[in-house]
Amino acid sequence: MGPRPGAAGRRVVITGLGVVTSIGIGVEAFTSGLRGGRNGVKPITAFDTTGFAHANGCEVTDFAPERWITRQRPEELGRASQFSVAAARMAVQDAGLEPRDVRARRALVSVGTTDGESRDLDQLVAAGMTKGPQEYDPSVARRVPAGRLSAGIVRELGLEDVEAVTLPTACAAGNYAVGYGYDALRSGDVDIALCGGADAACRKTFTGFYRLGTVAPEVCRPFDKDREGILTGEGAGILLMESLDSALARGARIYAEVLGYGLACDALHPVAPDRDSIARTMEIAHRNAGVTPDQVDFVSAHGTGTKANDITEAGAIRQVFGADAMPRTVSIKSMIGHSMGAASAVAAAACALAITEGFIPPTINHRETDPECAVDCVPNAAVEAELSVVQNNALAFGGNNAVLILGAYRGEGRPAERVGRSAT
Repeated sequence: MGPRPGAAGRRVVITGLGVVTSIGIGVEAFTSGLRGGRNGVKPITAFDTTGFAHANGCEVTDFAPERWITRQRPEELGRASQFSVAAARMAVQDAGLEPRDVRARRALVSVGTTDGESRDLDQLVAAGMTKGPQEYDPSVARRVPAGRLSAGIVRELGLEDVEAVTLPTACAAGNYAVGYGYDALRSGDVDIALCGGADAACRKTFTGFYRLGTVAPEVCRPFDKDREGILTGEGAGILLMESLDSALARGARIYAEVLGYGLACDALHPVAPDRDSIARTMEIAHRNAGVTPDQVDFVSAHGTGTKANDITEAGAIRQVFGADAMPRTVSIKSMIGHSMGAASAVAAAACALAITEGFIPPTINHRETDPECAVDCVPNAAVEAELSVVQNNALAFGGNNAVLILGAYRGEGRPAERVGRSAT
């Protein structure tokens, strides 16, 4: 799936970013964290970890929801919705807009998630098991519907002419949400879109991955021969997108152009990734974006740090790009952990910043690349690079795969019209 190759439509650009992560909140702090290879790992405090042999994660510990949520009481929202709403506020502000500017236009809000408000659901289940359902906290129960991740943004910004959707396509949901917004803007259905993903750390997801044997004891080491698995994280990434004409008319700063995306669902296995399906998704994305593999300057990989994911994803990249022409392939999950439905949205923000600021983020905690992966993962330190086209991979349970292609906007036609990969 994805936009039809060659289809007429408006060009779509990213003009605002909102990010809540364990290595920085807001564009400036997040960019600094990416450039510096900051490590967001710390012991989990979101829930009682008694009984687990190891329990590190990438929590957001310096988040003050009241700074960003002003039109509704923060406690009326679950933590994931707080992240989502705050990131949307940041994105609007970063785009040089006021809420009234967004309110005056046809809008879309699409937010991807894996867990919704499972953190609150954990609390309700615990209360029900120990004391009975009569002890459910009504205020917590009201926060549980996942629709609040998008509806909370609508309420906070006072939007009226708006479509609001929450997409539950697990760990690829952020890219799905951005693709949804791209289609709506390109077709002219809406004038502005706030799209991305959000999730909060919860016992359910940590325990699920722990029981699968995929939680690393200390740090996440994607593509390293000694990698031991993921670290669960949390946060949000929201991109404010609009048409190129709109951005130019108001003199907006443009981070990047959304060139296209690809979706595929192989449904081959509940948890195991499929190389051919991943490769097919990348090929769909390239075709729909109008780029060729040699034009992709780097790949922001799904890169979870598990044995299965990294070998399979690297194999799919090799299948598409060729063994002798693989672009640099990095994983920011080494820094921020796996933030589930927020993961690819935060990575999309990182890609946009990389294009604007001229650098490739590092894969930290790296010691020795696994020969079965054989990628240049930009180990431990960012590199400067002039970037034209960047690919953002997202892979999810059930074979839900989504690949997003972003390009630099330099006022001279589509990045796809320029030839060759950056040699910087």
